[in-house]
Amino acid sequence: MPTVEELYRNYGILADATETAGQHKDAYQVILDGVKGGAKEKRLAAQFIPKFFKHFPELADSAINAQLDLCEDEDVSIRRQAIKELPQFATGDNLPRVADILTQLLQSDDSAEFNLVNNALLSIFKMDAKGTLGGLFSQILQGEDIVRERAIKFLSTKLKTLPEEVLTKEVEEFILAESKKVLEDVTGEEFVLFMKILSGLKSLQTVSGRQQLVELVAEQADLEQTFNPSDPDCVDRLLQCTRQAVPLFSKNVHSTKFVTYFCEHVLPNLSSLTTPVEGLDIQLEVLKLLAEMSSFCGDMEKLESNLKKLFDKLLEYMPLPPEEAENGENAGSEEPKLQFSYVECLLYSFHQLGRKLPDFLTAKLNAEKLKDFKIRLQYFARGLQVYIRQLRLALQGKTGEALKTEENKIKVVALKITNNINVLIKDLFHIPPSYKSTVTLSWKPVQKADASQKRTSEDTTSSSPPKKASAGPKRDARQIYNPPSGKYSSNLGSFSYGKLGSLKNLCPFTSKEVVSGVDEEEAGEDVAIVVEEESTE
Repeated sequence: MPTVEELYRNYGILADATETAGQHKDAYQVILDGVKGGAKEKRLAAQFIPKFFKHFPELADSAINAQLDLCEDEDVSIRRQAIKELPQFATGDNLPRVADILTQLLQSDDSAEFNLVNNALLSIFKMDAKGTLGGLFSQILQGEDIVRERAIKFLSTKLKTLPEEVLTKEVEEFILAESKKVLEDVTGEEFVLFMKILSGLKSLQTVSGRQQLVELVAEQADLEQTFNPSDPDCVDRLLQCTRQAVPLFSKNVHSTKFVTYFCEHVLPNLSSLTTPVEGLDIQLEVLKLLAEMSSFCGDMEKLESNLKKLFDKLLEYMPLPPEEAENGENAGSEEPKLQFSYVECLLYSFHQLGRKLPDFLTAKLNAEKLKDFKIRLQYFARGLQVYIRQLRLALQGKTGEALKTEENKIKVVALKITNNINVLIKDLFHIPPSYKSTVTLSWKPVQKADASQKRTSEDTTSSSPPKKASAGPKRDARQIYNPPSGKYSSNLGSFSYGKLGSLKNLCPFTSKEVVSGVDEEEAGEDVAIVVEEESTE
């Protein structure tokens, strides 16, 4: 076992020989034996072995193994020095092996050591990206769980930092091919990370690229499989996959396959759904995803059948007016519950798909069914007016800090939901029904309007031209749409829609799931628009 002096002497021999260092194999062997010495000898060996590595290809395996021994030493300073020098071994056919070794070293719990491994991997990425990826994916597919986990996280965080000249089209194709192998057996968290990796690739940000990703997600969701609503894992997998697919949909990348599956298999089992996620309103989550996807649904084979399923589900959340006793009061003791969050999603989805079959309500329903729907719609619309008025009154004049309270945030979202329903119901009361209006779903960010642009209509996102200002007296809030009276109104009676004094009655939206999409700035702006602007209708 060489001493420190012997290591320096043999280092001098190799350094003096410069390009002919390869002729001094015995001197290099002494340096390799340094890994068997004490702490000082090991530190020197960690620096000297890589310095002359290129001159001794016949000793490549011995040199890499010696350096690897140092990477696993008990002394953290020796390990750090050895890891820091590892990229010098990444030449030719040795690079994938070095990448494999570095990937295994990602399991280190020492932060400084972990950062050295990350930096070393990034440095060899720039030498040969495909070779480095080969080492990473080898460990992802075959390595220990902790190594697999950290290798995936490395890819999800570091790939996007690499320049375009490193991530060539060929490299991105390799990433996609290897990712498909991994996706054959992944956890939900791993799937989300791989979708983050793949969606960040330049070659997959085109229309055809996004289509590939949608097909990949559809395959992962296993949409050909029979849906089991009582299996939490089955439900969770579908939701995880759908959440990844939603951002990929557009007017050119259609959501038809997912929307069809939701209508045919999920909606009929909505009340039976189970979830492993505690506190999640699984039914509302499903309806929100369906609503977001419905905007990008293409031609559907069983459109009428699926619209019927959507229509029937909508009826479940739009109650009939309570029957009246002979004295004019409610015969029943319990007032119907108006579930606005559910109705917003279902109405929006029905509105979007209804555009593809605009005569569904008038030509595809019998007279009795249409009459029943109109009664429910009118009853719901009247209840909606009461809630909107009470919400506007509760939020009137509130700005800044006052709007940041949890209670007022909930009211702001409630106002968004009820306004959206109001617009959509207005379309359905047209004869024949109209599907022209567009609304922004309550949990989606509101597009900021130009401050100089005066909004002049209840339907602020309608595709219709703005209405001219009324010459009559102005009020301090926009008028609420009044549903037509007459043919069906006699069935509605004089139901009072309950007492609306408390937050629970005033705003039945207490779930964090409902308010999660609203930030403070947006809340303030929305209320300023909805509550304070003058009506021109």
